[in-house]
Amino acid sequence: MRPKKITIVHDMELDEHKREMLDAVEVVLKRRFEVERIPFDETFFQRMKSAEFVFNLSTAGGRDSRQLHVPAVLDLMGVPYTASSALAHALCIDKSVTKIVLQHSGIPTPRFSVVKPGDRLENMDFDTDYPAIVKPVREGSAQGLWKDSVVNNVEELKRAVKRIHDNFHEPALVEEFVDGRECTVGLIGNGEDLEVLPILEIDFSHLPEGVERFYSYRVKNEIDHYLRFHCPTELDPKLERRIHQGCKAAFKVMGLRDYARMDVRIRDGEYYILEINSLPLLVPVYSDITKMAEAAGYGYEGLIMKILEASFERYGF
Repeated sequence: MRPKKITIVHDMELDEHKREMLDAVEVVLKRRFEVERIPFDETFFQRMKSAEFVFNLSTAGGRDSRQLHVPAVLDLMGVPYTASSALAHALCIDKSVTKIVLQHSGIPTPRFSVVKPGDRLENMDFDTDYPAIVKPVREGSAQGLWKDSVVNNVEELKRAVKRIHDNFHEPALVEEFVDGRECTVGLIGNGEDLEVLPILEIDFSHLPEGVERFYSYRVKNEIDHYLRFHCPTELDPKLERRIHQGCKAAFKVMGLRDYARMDVRIRDGEYYILEINSLPLLVPVYSDITKMAEAAGYGYEGLIMKILEASFERYGF
């Protein structure tokens, strides 16, 4: 029997976008279910005892383990929930671990090396060519990406790595910089029903002269009004099919569930998966996956219900 009540679990601290997301998801679910909101706080264990089913929107948590806590607790308590498990989130939060799994599985991802705090740069053998891009392994929302994160020689590389260590106290990912088209791929479903949404391309061509043509922090969060989005973007049909196949394979090998989003760059007819967001935000209009759902003809309500239906089916409801 399907649940009659849905509990929306969310972070204690809500910025403008997270609050908008929470309100929007609640509006959709209230049309069909009794809905309760519960923050992930010290009362969570007690309040979850009466939960039938959870729509999980919690992306916060510890410094090194965001997104893990809610699914881990719900697994422990036997409460069913939307989206991926704690294990899948753990694999995707660390970009270097994601890339190791992709590389081992034969799924295209840029060549890379990892520099831990305390490593001697002079002794590092970097498995990449210049230009390279240097980023923290565990941050999201373009945190730790500046214009000069793209480096062209060893001295620039050393400075960029040191800045990551000094600012974030975590390893630095040194990755081959793929100077090409920036796209993002959304997926919904599970197993044979896994669906790739229309691919969205981020167009940097309207940025002011001299601004970096990649998702740095300032481009993504401060001057994003210059960006243009094309969805569905125009791609060679054969390349598009390969991207679909590769992203589906990545979804399955990473153990993802219900929905996810993947950042992809395209150069010279080849695609490369840069990173995977195992719990993308669902902010109406703003979030990339909502743009893709609109292009697919689902709209926002359709997106939320497809996620929920995929989860219900996975649990056999």
